[in-house]
Amino acid sequence: MRVLVVDDEKNIRDSLGKYLGLEGMKTRGAENGEAALAMLESESFDAVILDLRLPGMNGQEVLEQIEKRGISSPVIMMSAHGEIPDAVRALKRGAGDYLVKPFDPSELAIKLRALVENRRRENIVEARKRTTGSETMLLGQSPAMLGISRDIDRIACVDVTVLVTGESGTGKEVAAREIHARGPNRDEPFVAVNMGGIHEGLMESELFGHEKGSFTGAMGRKTGLFELAGGGVIFLDEIGEMSMPLQVKLLRVLQERKIRRLGGISDIPVKARIISATNRDPEAMVREGRLRGDLYYRLNVFRIVMPPLRERKEDIPLLAGHLLSQSGRPRYTVAPRAMEKLMSWSFPGNIRELENILERARIYCRDYVIQPEDIDLHGSPAAPVMSVPVVSAPVFPEPPSAPLPEEPPAVSPLDMVEKDAITRALAACGGNRTKAAELLGISRRTILNKIRIYGLK
Repeated sequence: MRVLVVDDEKNIRDSLGKYLGLEGMKTRGAENGEAALAMLESESFDAVILDLRLPGMNGQEVLEQIEKRGISSPVIMMSAHGEIPDAVRALKRGAGDYLVKPFDPSELAIKLRALVENRRRENIVEARKRTTGSETMLLGQSPAMLGISRDIDRIACVDVTVLVTGESGTGKEVAAREIHARGPNRDEPFVAVNMGGIHEGLMESELFGHEKGSFTGAMGRKTGLFELAGGGVIFLDEIGEMSMPLQVKLLRVLQERKIRRLGGISDIPVKARIISATNRDPEAMVREGRLRGDLYYRLNVFRIVMPPLRERKEDIPLLAGHLLSQSGRPRYTVAPRAMEKLMSWSFPGNIRELENILERARIYCRDYVIQPEDIDLHGSPAAPVMSVPVVSAPVFPEPPSAPLPEEPPAVSPLDMVEKDAITRALAACGGNRTKAAELLGISRRTILNKIRIYGLK
C-alpha cells in the first residue's frame, strides 16, 4: 500500500512514515497542497492522509481539487481539537474518514486498511457488473498445457505485458486469469473487456471514464475500467477490433502509464497490468495495417499461444469431467464408448464446443451416464430408430431359449486414455481417491471400480 502524507510539519510526516513503514506501507510526504496535487497526478497512491491546516492552499481546498481533478485515492483528514466542524464538512465533501490530533498511529493504520479495502471491494463489484468473463481453471496434463503452466509461473510475478493468442474457445481468458491468480496482486480486481462487444463510440468512455458534461448524456462522472482494475489486471480481448484512434490512446497508456478521462483536466496514473488477446494472427494484422506495429510490440513483450483442443486430445477426459462437475448435482459421467466418440472429433470450436456438446448430452442422458447415442457432434440429435412389427399374420411367441453368454467388453485405446487420466488425477491429489473423483467429475464408487478394473493402486 502506498500512502501520501500531507502535512507542513516535517516531524509528523517522518514519524507517520516510520510507523506506517513498520505496518508494511510505503509513504511519501508533501509539505503543502500544491506539492500534494502534483504528486497525485504523477504517481499512484492507495490513500492520502491530509492535514486540515496547511500553508497556502488549505486541506479543504486540496480536497476540492482532488475531487475536481478526478483523483480517486481515498482521503483521511487530520485535524486539531478546535477544527472538528471543519473535518465534518470535509467528510461531506468526500473525505473517507478523519482523525483528531493527537491520535494513536495504530488507529490510523486500521482506518487506512479499512478505507483501501472498501474501495477495492467497490471496484471489484463495479468491474464485475461492467465486464465479461467468469472464474474457471486452467486444466490439462498434455505437454503443451504443462509448458503453458510453466510459462505462467515464470511471468506471474513479473510486471510485463502479455499477449495471448489462439483460436476462439481455446481458453485465452483462462490463461490471463491464471496469470492474475498466481501473481502478487491476486486480491486486486481482474477486469475483462471484450473489445468487439462494446460500441466504438462508447469504448473510450468505458476504458478511460468521463467527467460530467463531457458529452451529450454524460450526467455524472464515470470511472473507467482502467481505474477500476486498480493494481490488478485489465484483460483486453480481441485487440484487433480496436479502432486506430483508440490504438493510439492505448499506446500512450502503455508508454506513460497514465490515462485521462473524457473531459478531464488531469492525468490519472495507471497501476493495472495489461494482458491482451486475439484469435487472429497479430503479425498478419500488422502487415495489413489493422494493428499498429508499435502497439503490437508493446503488447507482445511475452507471448502465450493456446493450443487448439484437437492438438491436446489427451486432456479431453479431464476437461469433460470438470465441465460436467460444474453442472451441479447429480454428477454426470461419460461412458468409455461415449468418450471414444468425443475423442474422435476435431472440435473446430475447441473447449467451448466441448462444453456445448456435453450440455446437450445431459439433456438426452437418462441415467446420468452419458452414452454414445447421447452425444450429438453436429448440433442436432439423430432421431432414434424404432422397429415397428408388420402384422400380416398371427404372431406366436417363440419358445424360450437359453440366454446367450455375455461377451467380454472390447478393449479399446480409450481404455488406456481413461486409465492414464485416472492415474494422473490420483497423482495430482496425492492418492486421495475422493478428491481424484471430484477432479474427474465422477463418483467415488466409479473411480473405485475403475481402480479395481485397471489394477491401479
